[in-house]
Amino acid sequence: MSHRPQPRHPRFDFSELPAHWFAGVPRLTHVVNGLNLIFPHGERFFVRSVKHYLDALDDPELEAQVRGFFGQEGSHAREHEAFFRRLEEQGYDVQTFLRFYTRSALWLEGHFPPSLNLAVTAAAEHFTATLGEHILTDGILREADPVMRDLLRWHAAEEIEHKAVAYDVLMKVHPSYPNRMLGLCLGSTLLVGYWLIGSVMLMRQEKLGIHGRRRLRKDLRRQRRGVLRRVFLGGFRDYVRRDFHPMDHDNLHLAATEIEAISKRLTPAGRAA
Repeated sequence: MSHRPQPRHPRFDFSELPAHWFAGVPRLTHVVNGLNLIFPHGERFFVRSVKHYLDALDDPELEAQVRGFFGQEGSHAREHEAFFRRLEEQGYDVQTFLRFYTRSALWLEGHFPPSLNLAVTAAAEHFTATLGEHILTDGILREADPVMRDLLRWHAAEEIEHKAVAYDVLMKVHPSYPNRMLGLCLGSTLLVGYWLIGSVMLMRQEKLGIHGRRRLRKDLRRQRRGVLRRVFLGGFRDYVRRDFHPMDHDNLHLAATEIEAISKRLTPAGRAA
């Protein structure tokens, strides 16, 4: 099944975003903030790992999909970095983490062979698309500030749109099952590890303890179980199949519906109307 990702360039206005934008709960907010922190560098790594093999592609359709993938990932990185500026305005130090993250990730990238970098990218794209479906179908962001809800749902929709691109490139240039599995192990470990470090760093800046309304604590536990079961355990179970392909799971309609809805909600400045 052929599907070309379409680059879009929405702008989101974070100027009125509160510090604890997720249901007013600091811990819950910083769990998601930690994921936001790893997106821009991660997405540029994905682009580099695929671009390394661009000249080796002899399929014009796949090449067109790759260029659409590049455009979408570039827009994601730009908007998440605009959100970082809002975090800094609110008094958070994000640069310390970002320096550690980018330097260590670049070191790893430089010591991995290009085929393994691409395998890590294909696995990470599978997990982000699986997380994207979870976001779009489980109401996980229903208590989030509208602008962050739109940012994350737009990102989730586009992750679904381009979920097969890196995988298809990998299958063209290095269709090794052991390499794919090594990429799965490394990609999932790095994703969770950097996410955890970023979230804890933000929580420590507020000296957070365990607190919050009982209902929200219960909801956080439910969401954590959902992410663990559907995204990571379910994602692993699918990806280890030798005949796996991202398009086996037909969810492109979710992305199309969400993009249409968000486009109608956004004002020219990017704030949800």
